[in-house]
Amino acid sequence: MKTVEERERIRRAYYIEGKSMRQIAVELRHSYWTIRSAVTEASVQPYTLRVARPAPVLGQYKSQVDALLIQSEQQPRKQRYTGHKIYELIRQAGYTGSESNLRRYVSLRRQAQKRPTIYLPLTFEPGKDGQVDWGEAVVFLGGKRVTVQLFVMRLCYSRKLFVMAFPTQRQEAFFSGHVAAFHHFGGVPQRLIYDNLKVAVHKILEGRNRQEQAAFTTFRSHYLFESRFCTPGEGHEKGGVESSVGYAQRNFLTPLPEVATFTDLNERLLTACQADDGRCVDRQPQSIGEMWAVERSLLRSLPDDFACCTSHEVTLNPYGQVVFETNRYSVPAKLAQKQLVLKAYPFQIEIVSAGQVIAQHVRSYARCQDVLEPLHYLPLLAQRPGAFEHATPLRQWRTQWPPVYETLLAHLQQQWPEGRGVREFIAVLQLHQTHPADLVEKAIQQALAYQCAHADGVRLCLNQLLTPATAPTALDLQMHPHLLGIGEQTVNLAQYDMLLGRGA
Repeated sequence: MKTVEERERIRRAYYIEGKSMRQIAVELRHSYWTIRSAVTEASVQPYTLRVARPAPVLGQYKSQVDALLIQSEQQPRKQRYTGHKIYELIRQAGYTGSESNLRRYVSLRRQAQKRPTIYLPLTFEPGKDGQVDWGEAVVFLGGKRVTVQLFVMRLCYSRKLFVMAFPTQRQEAFFSGHVAAFHHFGGVPQRLIYDNLKVAVHKILEGRNRQEQAAFTTFRSHYLFESRFCTPGEGHEKGGVESSVGYAQRNFLTPLPEVATFTDLNERLLTACQADDGRCVDRQPQSIGEMWAVERSLLRSLPDDFACCTSHEVTLNPYGQVVFETNRYSVPAKLAQKQLVLKAYPFQIEIVSAGQVIAQHVRSYARCQDVLEPLHYLPLLAQRPGAFEHATPLRQWRTQWPPVYETLLAHLQQQWPEGRGVREFIAVLQLHQTHPADLVEKAIQQALAYQCAHADGVRLCLNQLLTPATAPTALDLQMHPHLLGIGEQTVNLAQYDMLLGRGA
């Protein structure tokens, strides 16, 4: 018998139609015992083995396998017996059967011995606790499929969520995620719960004691929150944020978003977090946003932002560059010093000399890249215009600048082929150091249109764009009627002839 409908048919025939079990068995072609089972019980009973299936090869070794499984539970977690290892040990004892059959038996025994995991329901006070975790997601960034790292922080009372994407999980990204989350929440929770992250924990000591990284201790001291770390291997101690990582992956980043930059991606994630405030979590009396409104006033106030970067002493090379993580970043030729300090933020690089930031670059996470700013090399080009065609920074810039720049360069080289044309063009490029690129482009277009395409002409057009001429204000001469009409009368050119004649 395969369905509950057939079982019902048997019971109706017996109890309503009054047929005997033997008659029903003949009519429906079932065994007598099948009919009797249906008459006795309406529900379908699961099939159970009354006698264990014979195992002629494995049977005599089952007791040894069971003993090995018990022994395995007493060993360190990462040094316990695998199914393959048990197979090798039993084979040495004389087992001649297949490994798959043995591993199937090991799996069944482990499932039978495994106890269900039960967790305590927890209640949190507003403003007191938050949880932090990392996750991963795949996005299309600048047209390429990229795996990004998700920093996730969740307030335990209100369940308010913050998610931010980074290229890596390095310490500067870890700190930046905190600072952005604190601004999003409007304050700092009293305590944050973490895994044993290397960016925060230097060494795991006995119990819950940890030797923290010095930089993390400084960061924690700045914002005055307490840190608590989970027991190794017990990530469920911060299960709220772990479930939030999956929630963000499924709801904020599905389908795979297509964005141009990390800035665009993080704006999208922030909007999703703000919209999530309207969600009501199961068994909570109010929405996330309403509970956060209560919690926000109990968070610690925000101090000045912490500098989320790592600092490194660097040495200038002969090409006006400093090296960091195999990549070379340019330094302005006029401000170059032999010894400099490089500050690495998650998305940018700052180069500092005597406490002053002299260069900023977008941080590259590739290897062996030259990140060059052409404006840094213009003073050198002004001294050595002969290197213009071969200078690497200029070659990179020429692939990106507007076509009107090439028109101006060709015009200047044709007008002054002996080299002055290139010097004039370099002088035009130096205007980028003090003016926006779009304004310089418009000035070049006007200079070409006015047929004054040279450095002074572009400067003149640029000044006109910065201070456009205003129409003169008309004078009110109603109080001086004798002046009305001046400048509007017909010009008598004969008077000029009279003047010339008298002069003669």
